[in-house]
Amino acid sequence: MKMSIQNHILTLRQDEAALLGYPEDELISIIRDVGFACDGCGRCCTSSYNGHVFLLDRDLPYLRTHHPEALIPAPDFDYGDSDGTLYVSGYALGVHEDGRCLFLDSESRCEIYENRFSICRIYPYMLHREPDADGVVEWRQISGLGEHGEYHGEITEEEGTMIARQVLSYELDFIRQQIGFWEAIGRFFDEQNLRHVRKIYDQSLRRFQKGEPVRVMVYAGGSFEEHIVRIGEYRGFSSP
Repeated sequence: MKMSIQNHILTLRQDEAALLGYPEDELISIIRDVGFACDGCGRCCTSSYNGHVFLLDRDLPYLRTHHPEALIPAPDFDYGDSDGTLYVSGYALGVHEDGRCLFLDSESRCEIYENRFSICRIYPYMLHREPDADGVVEWRQISGLGEHGEYHGEITEEEGTMIARQVLSYELDFIRQQIGFWEAIGRFFDEQNLRHVRKIYDQSLRRFQKGEPVRVMVYAGGSFEEHIVRIGEYRGFSSP
């Protein structure tokens, strides 16, 4: 494997270990203290506010069966090979040209609420580490605090525990999908005698930005799926 791939995996393994060691009681307490309740504004379902909805492997069966047209290679292409092919760690949910989720109706209600996706079920709660404004890496548990919804509502211990466990499950599955992606990249590049060349990767991104078709390999279910994409398919995303 290339060293950069090994470094990605090492960092993700460290994140996984830190997440597994995070006290569940502390997360439950934060969730209950925040007391978030959705007010139906629909902001969280727009790309201008939340970027894109990254889909876990567990989200894919419903979409493949009922709405395959809603699947799109996630817009942040993670890697590239010496042939100019780009690679990404999963799929994203498509949006309308105005950035609204494909399943958000005219009254800002979800049309598939009972089948909504993993990140939609836990939002705005989260549990991952990221640097603050001073570069200090700290845990974040809430997204968009004070920017939407209602706060300080009553959340029972039982409800808080359920939410906390859903958050932990999502974050672990996300990290493990990323680990699987980088491990698969390492194997695939070795088997196909490929290598990462930053200049070629940048050239592929520029071709994509100019509207030219590019080949993208999407990691899903433990293997790669091939797509040819153009930037026009990403209308509505804030930064494809």
